[in-house]
Amino acid sequence: MRYLHTMIRVTDIEQSLDFFCNKLGLVETRRLENEKGRFTLIFLAAPKDLDRARAERAPEVELTYNWDPETYTGGRNFGHLAYKVDNIHKTCQRLMDAGVTINRPPRDGHMAFVRSPDNISIELLQEGDPLEPAEPWKSMPNTGVW
Repeated sequence: MRYLHTMIRVTDIEQSLDFFCNKLGLVETRRLENEKGRFTLIFLAAPKDLDRARAERAPEVELTYNWDPETYTGGRNFGHLAYKVDNIHKTCQRLMDAGVTINRPPRDGHMAFVRSPDNISIELLQEGDPLEPAEPWKSMPNTGVW
């Protein structure tokens, strides 16, 4: 058995790609438009997984956009996606500068949570040992839920 992808439904392709690619840093690996099924699938990979994702089609995130409007609720019941990052403080600062709310700041220098435009929780974990706790993260309160 091997991990292939995680699928999440999105309501706005451009807004979702802005979050996942421009802000979070994932890269689109392929896209499928299914006119008969009336949906679009967009596959994304983390930069360090890009070669593997293109060769093996894994590990990826699959964004599913259904052409007929639907209301999705309870994004939290999905759980979360998790990514290791080279520097959690710099990653969170970059996301915050891009307008992303840091729901659970990396007070411990190890873990943070943000949410996508469709309320999917994204866990960010520090690669290797935790960083030394630092401001503004050390004293930043949680915001909302994750």
